[in-house]
This record gives sequence, structure tokens and C-alpha cells, in this order.
Amino acid sequence: MTPSTIRVLDAARQGRAMAWVLAIMLFLTVLAAAAAIATAGAAGALGRELAGRATVQVIAADAPARQAAAARVLVALRQSSAVRHADAVPQAELVRLLGPWLGNGAAGDDLPIPALIDIDLADRADAADRVRTLLARVAPGATLDRHDDAMAPVGRLLTSFTLLAAALVALMAAATAAVVVLAARAGLDAHRTTIEVMHGLGATDVQVARLFQRRIARDAALGALVGGVAAWIVVALLGWQVAAAGSQLLGGAALGQSGWIAIVALPFAFVALAAAVARHTVTAALGRTL
Repeated sequence: MTPSTIRVLDAARQGRAMAWVLAIMLFLTVLAAAAAIATAGAAGALGRELAGRATVQVIAADAPARQAAAARVLVALRQSSAVRHADAVPQAELVRLLGPWLGNGAAGDDLPIPALIDIDLADRADAADRVRTLLARVAPGATLDRHDDAMAPVGRLLTSFTLLAAALVALMAAATAAVVVLAARAGLDAHRTTIEVMHGLGATDVQVARLFQRRIARDAALGALVGGVAAWIVVALLGWQVAAAGSQLLGGAALGQSGWIAIVALPFAFVALAAAVARHTVTAALGRTL
């Protein structure tokens, strides 16, 4: 089949409208894929950051008693096999953190600010229970707050966003296949007479299907180029803003090398999908009707 034969099937350039539709769909698909990768990375980074992290609160109205209890707890924690690391949070740091809400009152002795101790739990299933048992013995009023428990709703929210974005990618892939099927069937109807002539001249269904496949793949490639480049620019700009924010949580949302490889490969997979669907659709339709 010669290029002139391809142009016969592409009279009136009807495929250009499909190319722009596919460009928009690919643009949205790449953004959804980038969102899925970013939120999955953020959820993973959050889990790694908070794994084993906890805070012990020593609560007592009397400041000297509170400080003495905190000192006992700190010594006991550092000696426990359930704790890898323990550090007391300086009182000045607590005053600074409470300052925006309490003002100058945060520095007063009349306000019973709990003594805090940051700890890293050992990598064992019963570490938290062992620490709670230790606290009940050394300082009955002390409590243990695990960071991963406190941030669990945020982790579940990020996981939900990841699943939603992945579902959008799957839906956009299905919609792309549907658009290609409609375009291929419209092309068959528009060029039915030409196809019958080609069959009369000896062309096979596979040869005709290959022509449609090439035409639709070419239009899909145009859409992939436009939509893919636009999406890459948007993703790169958003990534630059995330990096500039300096947030630890947002930093985990960076795509990374593997994420960018997936994003760059997506338009090529998009074109391959369009070509495969077009070939299957035309071959099946020709086999049924011609």
C-alpha cells in the first residue's frame, strides 16, 4: 500500500478532530498518573518518617514533680530494649510552639506545660506495649502517643487519592479506546465504497486494517505529542513548586526518576494502544460485513 492509498482513506482529514480529542485525553491521563505516583510517594514517605516515632507526655501540675518524673522516665526509656532513642524536648521549644496560641502566658510558671520526650521505638511488635508498661511503673500519669496513629487519617486520605487517580488513569485509557473504536468505525462507513474497490483489486482485510491502523496511529501520535508535552510542562512546574515549598511531606510527593520514566513512557503506550485497538476494530468489522 502506497502513501497515495493512505490519503484515499484519509480524505477530508477527519482524523484531525480525533487527534485533538486524544491530545486532551492524554493530557488529563498524564496529570492523573503523575498525581497517583506523587500521592503514593507521599504516603510512603509519611509512613517511613513516622514509623516507630512516638512522644511521651509527663503531666503534673507541680513543676518540680513534673521535672523529676520526666527525668526518671527519660532514664528508664534509655535503658529499655523497646526504645532505640529517647530525647527530652527542651522547655524553650515547647514555649515557642505554644506561643502563637498562648502568647506570653506560655512562658509563665503558672501554666502546667507537660514535659515531652521524643522516642524511636524498637522494631518489634510489642515495643509500644512494653513502653506503656514501663510508664505505668515509673510515672503513672505519663502517656504514650504514637505519631503513626495520629497521622493515620492523613495516610488513608493519601491512599484514597492514589486509588482515585489510578482509577482515573484506567478510565481515561478505556475512554481512549472507545474514541478510537468510534473513529475507526466512522472511517469504515465513510470509505466503504473505496474499501470495496480495494477488495476487488485484491486487497485483504489485514491490508485494509493496516492502513486504518497507520492513519489512527499517526493521529494518535500527533495528539500524544501535543498532550504529552503540555502535561510534562505542567507536571514539571508543579514539581518545581513542591520542591520550593520545602515541606517534608510534600517533598515525598516528588515523582523521582522512576516516576518520570513512567510519565514519559505513557504517551508511547497511548499511541500503541490506539493502533492496536484500531487494527482489532477494523479487522473485526471487515470480517463481519465485507
